[in-house]
Amino acid sequence: MKFFHLSDLHIGLKLMNRDLREDQEYILGQIVEKAAEEKPDAVVIAGDIYDKAVPSAEAVEVFDRFLAELREALPQAVIMMISGNHDSAPRVNCFRNILSRQKLYMIGQPPQREEEHIEKVTMEDEYGPVNFYLLPFVKPSMVKMITGTEENGNNLSYNDTVHRLILREHIDTARRNVLVSHQFYLPVGKQADQVERMESEIRTVGNIDQVTGDILELFDYGALGHIHKPMKAGKDCFRYCGTPLACSVSEAGQQKGILMVELGAKGEAAKISVLPLKPLRQLRVIRGSLEEVLGQACGDYVSVILTDKVDLDVIDMQDRLRNSFPGLLEIRRENRRRAEYTEEMKTAEEMPDPYELCCSFLTELDDEEKEILRDVIHTVQEVK
Repeated sequence: MKFFHLSDLHIGLKLMNRDLREDQEYILGQIVEKAAEEKPDAVVIAGDIYDKAVPSAEAVEVFDRFLAELREALPQAVIMMISGNHDSAPRVNCFRNILSRQKLYMIGQPPQREEEHIEKVTMEDEYGPVNFYLLPFVKPSMVKMITGTEENGNNLSYNDTVHRLILREHIDTARRNVLVSHQFYLPVGKQADQVERMESEIRTVGNIDQVTGDILELFDYGALGHIHKPMKAGKDCFRYCGTPLACSVSEAGQQKGILMVELGAKGEAAKISVLPLKPLRQLRVIRGSLEEVLGQACGDYVSVILTDKVDLDVIDMQDRLRNSFPGLLEIRRENRRRAEYTEEMKTAEEMPDPYELCCSFLTELDDEEKEILRDVIHTVQEVK
């Protein structure tokens, strides 16, 4: 059984207000070409089809064309996709039953009533059946009618919710099973702050959306979405494929691609290959003096970091950079003064009095407010 693993298309995304339609159409065209070459039995898209819950008409048109071309390249293949946290679950779920008859499964909503279950698509090859479990992005509030709540009536954690939702399916581990899911899975033994996240990802306060990856052990492969950098969620067979196109400057230099997965007989390790994707324009960070940067003129998307110590003519600098880089995203100056100031503060024998420093900013305090401020500062110093 051979299938493609994609995720986080984010169709309709703007990169620092630059319209990426041409770039996204180009990369989706490459995916179609790879599909025509490799002839996978299935294509899996693990969430975040669109960048916004209400996508623009142009974004819908891009996705519609992609699906039409993918179907033309793979007339017999099964195409499966789920909604991510950027998608509107009801919109993705629309026409779900009709589309499934065309071997196109667009699953937007998880099970929400007792009689409902995670969508399971079963395919056959020479080794027998392969079950694909299609689990869209889940919030605890979405499924509390079937997963329950805590003793005090509050929603379960993301971790407990996802575990209960999967365990109620009674996965037959004697068969080959694939989970398609869009959540923040942590490798067993790792903390959330040990996982590198990209600027383009939505994060929760305190990483409350984390799910321990032990639940993935029920499956022969985990086709995961949500993390934008390609990475493993523990074992080699539990993978985030990453975005097919860079969505933020933090992804500059990453090699994007499609994961091609080949499942053999039960018990055999999945064979996983990366099919590289080449963008229409690279995303680059160029650092140096103005003259050094101008010497690297190109048509890529560029974030410029200037290291000049002297002041520059702002208008002239911007004009010259825009002429050299049609895809200029931003211009930043390396903050040398702050670094020097910090160093001076570290080596100074006397630090400014915190109370006096606060009073210099809060100039309209009365005597009572000043006394409260002094008490707060003393309390903090004592705790520290």
